[in-house]
Amino acid sequence: MPDAAASADQLVIERATPQDWTTVTAWAAAAGWNPGLRDAAAFFAQDPGGFFLGRVRGEPATAVSVVNYGDDFAFLGFYLVRPELRGRGLGIATWNAGLAHAGGRTVGLDGVPDQQGNYRRSGFELAYHTARFVGIPDLPPPDGTVRVMAAADAAAVHDYDSACLPANRPEFLRTWLGNPGYRTLVRIVDGNLAGFGTVRPARDSHRIGPLFADDADTARQLLAALAAQAGGASVAVDAPLRNHSAVRLCEEAGLKPSFETARMYTGPVRSHCQDKVFGVTTLELG
Repeated sequence: MPDAAASADQLVIERATPQDWTTVTAWAAAAGWNPGLRDAAAFFAQDPGGFFLGRVRGEPATAVSVVNYGDDFAFLGFYLVRPELRGRGLGIATWNAGLAHAGGRTVGLDGVPDQQGNYRRSGFELAYHTARFVGIPDLPPPDGTVRVMAAADAAAVHDYDSACLPANRPEFLRTWLGNPGYRTLVRIVDGNLAGFGTVRPARDSHRIGPLFADDADTARQLLAALAAQAGGASVAVDAPLRNHSAVRLCEEAGLKPSFETARMYTGPVRSHCQDKVFGVTTLELG
């Protein structure tokens, strides 16, 4: 165990491996974040150099991820410090190392609202809030337009995903869509992709995200079908509060809000279809 009297000059920050990151995801689970069991694999595929672990005398002490997407955008997450080591400057040193990896890119994050002031001092500004809705959805069964994603859908899913985000993430999607235990469903209307969503196992309830859809009816159809894939288990959806249709859908399904986060950016992001985002992919990694 690191010495509780450790100071920042004893901290050695290194790029983390996927094996190292199992320790960090365990910290996140202990903090109640409920990460998907294999989420990190897709983000390592997108940017294997975007994960940082701080050690004190060889023992893990701090962590942060800053995953780069192309030349213009990055996303920060998993900012964690072991509880007994907080208040010694270890966290901010790790934070700065992560942000340096982003270079001149705009950086996004999802953080707890009461930390907005600290994030603002690092150049982040509020964009919107997100609430996690949890429960067993009570919705009518989906119609015949929803099915499991097939290989032939991949190009359309990649294009749809890119339209809903500030950046393209092809390497991420290739791994995410093939992760064991992850089920991605699509809705096809008049031969066109009207939306898609993924349900995956997590530490506690199943996670649903992304949930991207043309409209509330498509999102409802997908949510009902994704919940069925979870086998009646509790699910969690992180819905942007600015998408009032997403909030109404979660309430209609009987899901209950548990906590909020603040999406913040350090600068401008490219235009994207915010009204189609009914559930973000993951708060921990973007």
